[in-house]
Amino acid sequence: MSEHLKSIVEQLNREPFKKNFNLITFDSLEPMQLLQTLNDVLAEIDPKQAIDIREEMPEQTVRRMCALLGMLKYKLPGNQSDVNSFRQGLVTGSKPVVHPILHWLLQRVPELKKRAYLARFLCKLEVPAEFLQDDVIIDTYHQYEELVEEFKAYHKECEHLRTSGFSTAEIRRDISAMEEEKDQLIKRVERLKKRVESVSNHQQMLDQARLLRVEKERAESLAHQKQEQKNQLFQAEQRLLRSQQQLKDLRQAAADASPESLMKRLEEEIKTNSYLVSEKQKELQGTRRTVHYLQKVASEPEPSQADLQELKDKIKAVDSQINQLIEKKMMRNDPIDDKLTLYRQQASIITRRKEAKAEELQEAREELAAAERELRQRTSQTHTADGAEVIRGDELKHLVGRLRSKGTVYKKNRQQIAELRAEYGVLQRTEEVLKQRFETVQDKLRRLEAEKGISGYSDTQDELENASALKNDLDEKKARTLDDMSEMVKKLNSVIAEKKSVVAPIIKELRPLRQRYQELIPEYEEKKAQYESCAAGLESNRSQLEQDVKALREETAQRENRYHHINCMTAIIEMQLQRAAEETKAYVSSDPQERKKTVREVYMKNISEQELLGKKLREEQKMVRESHAENMEQMELWRDLEKLMECKKKCLIEAQNQASVGQVIQDEGKDMLLL
Repeated sequence: MSEHLKSIVEQLNREPFKKNFNLITFDSLEPMQLLQTLNDVLAEIDPKQAIDIREEMPEQTVRRMCALLGMLKYKLPGNQSDVNSFRQGLVTGSKPVVHPILHWLLQRVPELKKRAYLARFLCKLEVPAEFLQDDVIIDTYHQYEELVEEFKAYHKECEHLRTSGFSTAEIRRDISAMEEEKDQLIKRVERLKKRVESVSNHQQMLDQARLLRVEKERAESLAHQKQEQKNQLFQAEQRLLRSQQQLKDLRQAAADASPESLMKRLEEEIKTNSYLVSEKQKELQGTRRTVHYLQKVASEPEPSQADLQELKDKIKAVDSQINQLIEKKMMRNDPIDDKLTLYRQQASIITRRKEAKAEELQEAREELAAAERELRQRTSQTHTADGAEVIRGDELKHLVGRLRSKGTVYKKNRQQIAELRAEYGVLQRTEEVLKQRFETVQDKLRRLEAEKGISGYSDTQDELENASALKNDLDEKKARTLDDMSEMVKKLNSVIAEKKSVVAPIIKELRPLRQRYQELIPEYEEKKAQYESCAAGLESNRSQLEQDVKALREETAQRENRYHHINCMTAIIEMQLQRAAEETKAYVSSDPQERKKTVREVYMKNISEQELLGKKLREEQKMVRESHAENMEQMELWRDLEKLMECKKKCLIEAQNQASVGQVIQDEGKDMLLL
């Protein structure tokens, strides 16, 4: 609690409260002053709460504070589970009630500010049902709900923009850069206009360029439409192939199958599909639960550090409890649990096998579909041009002859291709020479146009001619494309009509089988319900018997543990009694050697030895105390002697140094005199 008080005082002394409290002054506040402090904190969170509580009735104050705390999702502590006692403590300004509220609020001021701001717009008004009978009120209420949803969307967008990293300075820089680019583009357009105005019939050229751009856009749209129609044609062909395959499968099934075999096959498919659907539903339910938990976590407010620490502590406590339970289970070694563990393992193995087989079945179905598609492709490839299949036999020789004749044709064509390639090389060289000549002629033409003042006339003329030629090509392609599409649609309609006429009798044959299947479903459901009820009854009886046996085994194990514990305690007490009897016998014995072995004699001997040792140590301590002063004086004398010897040593070293210096000076003087 002292830590909470310290944190409350620290938060109140900071911005924006500036209360200048310490622990003593805060703890000595009157109830009314404590309530006013709480109201100031609430006013910082919600400005509507800025009221002097002396001007308000206590009931109104408590009602207002409780409403705001409920909106902020304040949870009562464990020791304040009673709401009436909480309200009474809030009215009287009780410290055990107000201090936890202050601690909770001051730890989450920014988060609670945001929640209070949103609550003003998101807390919906509760309109009684009798008032919602009027159309005007209903429309107004719907409009109010729409405005609330719009506010949610705008608030989310605002928060996203705040956290996206964009700043006003960057936006302003981008706007200024775009304005500069805009000015540059305007200047370039003006320069181009000035350059074009000097050319004759420039308006016609601009019109032609505009028409060319429109035609290009139209050509792109036509190409896009053509691609879309190709895709639709491909999809129609795929649907046609699927329908043909289904028709073929249905014919085969109708040819070599009886109603009993069809029903059996349908039942097997229904069972496998129902199992696969149930497994997928389980996975979907697990995914939905996960999504629900994640949405629940996302909708909750952002936890503070204290909440995270509390959750970590709870997780540690639960982990420790789990470990303890696991240790108890391992120590108990219940045989029933061992048997159930075996059954559980077998059940898990069977479940995994079922899942693996279901996956293998799904993969096998996919492989079968792929093999069927490949078979259809291969069969379509093995058909000849007239639609008949290739057969082996005499026709093989005919095919070999045809291949040989085609081989001779291939050789002739290859020789012609070689000749054409040689001619192509000559023509390519000729084209290069002509291009060089054309470039020289073009240069001369440009110089003449520049001299005459009509530069660019020939280029414009070429562009116009190219544009007109391109337009003609596009018109021709468009006409051909429309004709092809109309013919293709007619063919598809005729093919679809033929397939419908072929499939109609098969559908008529399938209808009584479906009716029979619908009649058998109720009987199947009834038998299934009977089986499930019987199985549930047997399972409940078996579980009850297992619980009874488990309880009896636990009771037996507890009594066996108690029996072994009592036996161990009895053995320990007997050993203690035996040792006590031996001690008494040795103590009473007349043999001195036996008496020395007793515990009392051993302890007495140790005590006497320790007493002698203590006496000896006390004597040594007394001698040390008596000689302490003399020893200290002698130590001081030795220290003085050591200092004196150090001083003499220094003096001797200095005298030797001076003598060596004087000798050097004399030697130098003699040398100078000799010179």
